[in-house]
Amino acid sequence: MPQFELQELIDTNDQPFVVIDHEYRIVAANRRYAETYGVTTDAIVGQYCYAVSHHAARPCHENGEQCPHRALFGNGEAVEVLHTHYHVDDQPERTRIRGHALRGANGALYLGEQLYPLEVEASLDCDTMQMVGQSPAFLACVDNLARVAGSEASILLYGESGVGKELAARFIHARSPRAGGPYIVINCAAVPESLFESELFGHERGAFSGSSGLKKGLFELADGGTLFLDEVAEIPLGLQAKLLRVLETGEFRRVGGTHTLNADVRLVSATNRRLLDEVDEKRFRLDLYYRLAGIDVTLPTLRERRSDLPALATFLLKRLAGNSRRACRPDASALAALQAYDFPGNVRELRNLLQRAVLTCRDGVIRAADLQLPATVAPVQPGMQGLAEVERAHISTLLAAHAGHRNRVAAALGITERTLYRKLKRYNLS
Repeated sequence: MPQFELQELIDTNDQPFVVIDHEYRIVAANRRYAETYGVTTDAIVGQYCYAVSHHAARPCHENGEQCPHRALFGNGEAVEVLHTHYHVDDQPERTRIRGHALRGANGALYLGEQLYPLEVEASLDCDTMQMVGQSPAFLACVDNLARVAGSEASILLYGESGVGKELAARFIHARSPRAGGPYIVINCAAVPESLFESELFGHERGAFSGSSGLKKGLFELADGGTLFLDEVAEIPLGLQAKLLRVLETGEFRRVGGTHTLNADVRLVSATNRRLLDEVDEKRFRLDLYYRLAGIDVTLPTLRERRSDLPALATFLLKRLAGNSRRACRPDASALAALQAYDFPGNVRELRNLLQRAVLTCRDGVIRAADLQLPATVAPVQPGMQGLAEVERAHISTLLAAHAGHRNRVAAALGITERTLYRKLKRYNLS
């Protein structure tokens, strides 16, 4: 049997790979792994794996994480888990880890870990919104998004208002083979019905009153890239058949045009409404639904990832501060209040609450009173009250707090007035 040098063998792997003994010490690592953590392969050998990847003083299972090392040496299982690792500059990176059982020449058991970073190497800087979190629900969602990004299938993102559907869409584009192509966004709720067709497909000069020149539509602009349809349930029913045809054939005509154009577009859509319910109400075409939902992904609410609140608050406060001044920080009472609140508006509502708190806090410290949380909306225990009742009560409280000014309530919720009007009508609050 041929003999291979371990270092040469693992260096052939394009993904970070590390070999760990039963005492958590690294016995070998490929160049890709060493580069990720800012050290040489020689310098990394002998270090504890958790000290390198987690910047921690103890194994990850002692911090409540599922540990591939413990699974292998304790239970004889080679498992796949999701972790947050830290680069040499303390920047977090969500990573899928696949464990492998390896045997040395003397029969000793070793853990081989192959790492699959879930995010692109060129991560967003602090001036841009990021997907922040380490909770199991959040890591599972990011892993799912990373898996579907490589597909050419249309993706439908479902989640409550404010969970970060546009961030998820950008993540998918950045991880996809189309990352070098355009990324085009349209908020379907913000486009008047009379202009919708022109926005999607463009128009020729003189196609209608006021069209003084040729305009390329979003499908044309997104050719070779990704088109993100936010609030897709708001697409007018009369336009849905035309959209369906484009998705089926890749062909379309500008408004007022006679030439057939082609566009190679990957579609990502998002909604906070159950599209099949819209189908039942005759407001959405079933055939279009199946075109949009080639793969569907549900994004977790902030209530499902409360452990991410401290990190999210810190990140958002840093972003709100910008370069102008030192960021405010929440004290223990503020964090406790945030984690007791249910956030019907999710991350968007959290950002708006913090933005107001920054203006009223003293000495750069945000306290519970600075958050101005709605006092009449009590935390909801799972199974005790439906989401609709929570949202209705929250909107009712905001209407009272803002003396019925809908534009202020919409701003507090981080939604358009059109979306707010629909919710008011749904909950009989108009």
